[in-house]
Amino acid sequence: MKKIILFLLLAALSGFAQNSAKIDTGQINGADFKILFPENWKGKLLMYAHGYEFMGTQPRQSKSPDWPQRMKPFLDRGFAVAASDYAHQGLALAQGVDDTEVLRQYFVAKYGQPDSTLIAGHSMGGGITIATLENFGQFYQGGMPMCPLAGRMYLQTRKEFDLIATFNVLFPGHMPSLKEILTFKPDAKPADMRTAFGKAMSIQKAIFEKDSLAVVAFAKHFDLKSTDVPFALAFGENVLRDVVQKSGGNPYDNTNTLYGRFEDNMMMNQKVERIAATVGQAAKFSKYDRTGDIDKPALVLHTMYDQLIPADYAIIPYENLIQQNGRQEHYVVKYTNGQGHCNFTETQTGKAFDELRNWVHTGKRATPGYIE
Repeated sequence: MKKIILFLLLAALSGFAQNSAKIDTGQINGADFKILFPENWKGKLLMYAHGYEFMGTQPRQSKSPDWPQRMKPFLDRGFAVAASDYAHQGLALAQGVDDTEVLRQYFVAKYGQPDSTLIAGHSMGGGITIATLENFGQFYQGGMPMCPLAGRMYLQTRKEFDLIATFNVLFPGHMPSLKEILTFKPDAKPADMRTAFGKAMSIQKAIFEKDSLAVVAFAKHFDLKSTDVPFALAFGENVLRDVVQKSGGNPYDNTNTLYGRFEDNMMMNQKVERIAATVGQAAKFSKYDRTGDIDKPALVLHTMYDQLIPADYAIIPYENLIQQNGRQEHYVVKYTNGQGHCNFTETQTGKAFDELRNWVHTGKRATPGYIE
């Protein structure tokens, strides 16, 4: 067994050595960071922003042995890759913007001004990419938000609220009430990922045994595959609890909401749990909220199916903001046949990144559409 572990470790290190010649690690303002340099680095920098992490999980940058491999599309193209773990986990979009900017400043102070600087990120990190282009765009030539948390934060997380609210009407007894989830408890401990996955598995078994056709219909309402409903619920519960703890109360309110497109809309609206907000949205969502005001190339990459951030939540609301600001020339959406959240191949990521780089280099806007 020890020989197998040693072999795997050496193999991982060997694969890493092919992509990176130097590593810089440290901590700034309580946030660990890691910077990877390719062989014969020529001054190009990619700032990378990671996605949502369950509280208490191992950071996927500074302490993850597979992170360098995931950065291969950028390292192979001669870019140094710098990423912050952020000072706290969970929903940390504003924190991620600030910590990424501080790390960029550290990089410039230590290694000099790069000849080009781009930014990319997955999921919440895609939202951080967009917010960075909106607020610190003067330091970048362009960005690539992937499967991004792109719309306004309240509206994006409200999806989790409505998912649980309506699920509890159709499948009572499997999820906590909104009141329980959204009541602020100063000493509450965050759920760990293993517990959330275990809960999802038990929910899946119970609801499919009760009424599999009803599960399929409910899933379609939220653009989900039926087998993804349980995990989306468990993930959403964790997000809502996280928001409440960081906001000091509940920012969500459905007392005036009319739920539609269900088989029995009257029944749904009469039975759904109604809950009023106890704190304003600004407590958590105001800093770096979306503006749509960008003046650098932003190439969005999205999968055809995403169980956590469906394309219509990610693309349409932000596209509206882009159009309101007359910034369409700086915004392009590319899509893949991927089935799952941020489920891109290395080749697809590389192709999209090449299109962004060409756009930045030539000034000719990339073409929206499909990437094989």
